[in-house]
Amino acid sequence: MSYAIGQRWLSHADSELGLGIVVELDGRRVSVHFPAVEEERTYATDNAPLTRVKLREGDALHTRDGRKLQVLAVHEEQELLIYEVAGEGQRELLAELDLDDHIDLATPRQRLLASQYDGHAAFALRMATAEHLHRLQQSGLRGLLGTRTALLPHQLYVANEVGKRHAPRVLLADEVGLGKTIEAGMILHRQLLSGDSRRVLIMVPASLQFQWLVEMRRRFNLQFALFDDDRLMESGEGSNPFEDEQLVLCSTDLFLDPTARALALDAEWDMLIVDEVHRLAWHRDSVSDEFRFLESMAAQIPGLLLLTATPEQVGLEAHFARLALLDPERFHDFAAFEEEESQYKRWSSLTDALDRGEKPQGLPADIDPEAAPERQVAALLDRYGTGRVLFRNARASVGGFPTREMQPHPLPAVDSPVYQHLYPDLHVDTEQWLQEDPRVAWLVSQLKALRPEKVLVICAKADTALALESYLQLRAGIRSAAFHEQLSLVERDRAAAYFAEQEQGAQALICSEIGGEGRNFQFAQHLILFDLPEHPDQLEQRIGRLDRIGQKERIFIHVPYIEGSAQETLMRWYHEGIDLFRSSCSAGDMILGEFKESLEEQLREQNGAFEALLRDTADFTERARKELSEGRDKLLERSSCNAEQGQALGTAISDIEDPDTLGAFLRELCDVTGVEHEDLGDSSSVLRRGEQELLEIFPEVPEDGCTVTVSRDEALAREDWIFLGWEHPWMENAMTTVLGSALGQASVGAMKLKGVPGGSRLYELLFTVSLSAPRALGLQRYLPLAPQRILLDASGRDLSKLLTHERLNERVEKVPRGTVSKIVRQLREEIETRIDDAEAQFAGELETRQKEAAQRYGEQMDEEIARLSALRAVNPAIREEEIENLRLRKEAGLVALGTARSTLQGVRLVITR
Repeated sequence: MSYAIGQRWLSHADSELGLGIVVELDGRRVSVHFPAVEEERTYATDNAPLTRVKLREGDALHTRDGRKLQVLAVHEEQELLIYEVAGEGQRELLAELDLDDHIDLATPRQRLLASQYDGHAAFALRMATAEHLHRLQQSGLRGLLGTRTALLPHQLYVANEVGKRHAPRVLLADEVGLGKTIEAGMILHRQLLSGDSRRVLIMVPASLQFQWLVEMRRRFNLQFALFDDDRLMESGEGSNPFEDEQLVLCSTDLFLDPTARALALDAEWDMLIVDEVHRLAWHRDSVSDEFRFLESMAAQIPGLLLLTATPEQVGLEAHFARLALLDPERFHDFAAFEEEESQYKRWSSLTDALDRGEKPQGLPADIDPEAAPERQVAALLDRYGTGRVLFRNARASVGGFPTREMQPHPLPAVDSPVYQHLYPDLHVDTEQWLQEDPRVAWLVSQLKALRPEKVLVICAKADTALALESYLQLRAGIRSAAFHEQLSLVERDRAAAYFAEQEQGAQALICSEIGGEGRNFQFAQHLILFDLPEHPDQLEQRIGRLDRIGQKERIFIHVPYIEGSAQETLMRWYHEGIDLFRSSCSAGDMILGEFKESLEEQLREQNGAFEALLRDTADFTERARKELSEGRDKLLERSSCNAEQGQALGTAISDIEDPDTLGAFLRELCDVTGVEHEDLGDSSSVLRRGEQELLEIFPEVPEDGCTVTVSRDEALAREDWIFLGWEHPWMENAMTTVLGSALGQASVGAMKLKGVPGGSRLYELLFTVSLSAPRALGLQRYLPLAPQRILLDASGRDLSKLLTHERLNERVEKVPRGTVSKIVRQLREEIETRIDDAEAQFAGELETRQKEAAQRYGEQMDEEIARLSALRAVNPAIREEEIENLRLRKEAGLVALGTARSTLQGVRLVITR
């Protein structure tokens, strides 16, 4: 393809963009501005999904100022087209820049009159494609379909609630194992597909980079560019590498470099996602450079998602500082925040009383005391809950988790004071402790006894993990892999994959502490804690690698310890004091803060006060759990998930996805366009590129083919298969390519119809609504594609209700091509008249639909604006920016709805015999 600035091109991958203008060239990339939707897209020049617009003599030309002219001649000057046109009795010259941004080319009318037609299967495919796209546009579930995730109510609720907001700014703080990464991915997926976000930066700990990269690609079909020091060095002087990619993923450590920080701040972003945000140190007297950088980024990026399983780790003030990143106006006074937190228990008690059917005293004055209890509860959560900025689902409320079984393994004491320490391996030579430490021999014996079960082994330090893995491989003959911070990211990913392989993979994965964060190993049931971490939250993170939602089996937690050592002391404190091995606890940081000094004293040298410490810890833990359950945590859980809404979303998604419907449509797509497919069952097939494809709908299919499934269940079970859901980029591209192409626009056939004399004509026409507007306005729900079939006879009578498309499609037969040309020439005037009649009929209906859509859209926007404005008076977590954005969207949406036009998608002429 040859490009020049000023040329007009159409995107055949997304025809709703309208007619684009080439605005920039840099050799390998071309940037095209689409004025109809005010969007700019950048493509690789060698495979851009673009078609050059070149009108021919005799074609109709529509100008930007609304004139319709006839092309008399076409000239080319410096790679740009100049049209000589006739209009209003005179000739004039128009540059291609003057073409209407909403131009339609290769219309069905033109193709039929030129006897350029396709088979009936192609026409039927066009009809089916329009109907499926219409159904998807109306669903209101855009962004939630086709992700390779289980339909869990709490995740769907959070993704829907946050994903539909303009520039959402929230803290996702679900307890370990509930899927914060999936929630973030679903929110992001929805934001990208709706057009609310385009440029996204994800910052994660170095150990989680590849997991996030793979999760975004495998679950959400999002292709992130992985940035590191080398990628930054590749860019030329004066350029900003962050501006070369739309979706960027990098380690938080990358921004220890001031140059990287400056480049990131200089780039424009729509959304920032930060995982494990509690690692960015903040203290009242000492704020880390990383946190300062995050403050600067958060101040200039509209959307912000922060993720942590321990929102109040290192204290309430640090938690407040992270909330201030989301909304500094809302969270500007720590004392006021503390006072607000103290009121949550009151609101929680009120909601409990309303749930019991009671009429509690003390309802806020702005809540109707006579309203239904469920509306009163909803009002309380709207006004006083923290769900607008903080979402925290608890394992106890979500359910579906396996039972934990703790198995202590006491080992005989060693005649050396070194082995009284928590981590004796740090105090002696590696070879010495491998020989002397009884935990090593026990580990070998235990792994052999558990064969062929998968076993995750976690220890505190990388050197310990490295030594153990080498010992198991070389001396014990146990297949194992190491996972620690001294390995490269690629090496860690390979180790995790080797462990996940069922038949020939490693039996054991030996991890340092980083293996206890972020990674998911639900396929294993056995966890061996070779040592114990010094913080309860770290222990919870370790257990959470296996004890996650989706885990189907009981979890066995093995704890070897040397009798009489600090290891036994810490094990008993966790087990008897907090009961942390058997049940999750979100108050770990609070408990440790209360007993840290006493515990450290016992770890140094256990004395008679240890039993009292265990009793005091158990009492304090019980009170803390009860307080959190009755107070803020309970209210927060209510606002973090509406189970009924979450379940309803899951049901609606299942109904729309329907593997039978999707599978039948996929087969129809492949059959008509020439893509080879081999069915493997009702829901899966192998796709291969066909030698004679009529239309390139799946350009990404590799040369040797690939296996796809349209079943969510199969996709979750077979992660090596492609989940080709409705919103998969391949499927979306295929449908927009069909409607954006000439395939099936015109067809001619013959049929026998009882009671109808031979030689009668039927005109079957398909119309849709064309609405060129930014996706972020969400107008397709109000004025969707709305395909309408009109069936006219030769005299213009509408027979649509008498003869269905399906019945006609079953009976219609081919007509010899030579005969078609003769028929079309003879019927040219009638064809033009019938198409004009149908266009006039649909235009009238479109006007009615536009008015109805504008009324519904305006009313719903006004209702939401009024609701948020009223709530803002009592809940400052609602930002004025959100309300103002709704006002602007309403105004822009109403204007855009008025520009909708009818589009003739296809016409079929049928002659009776």
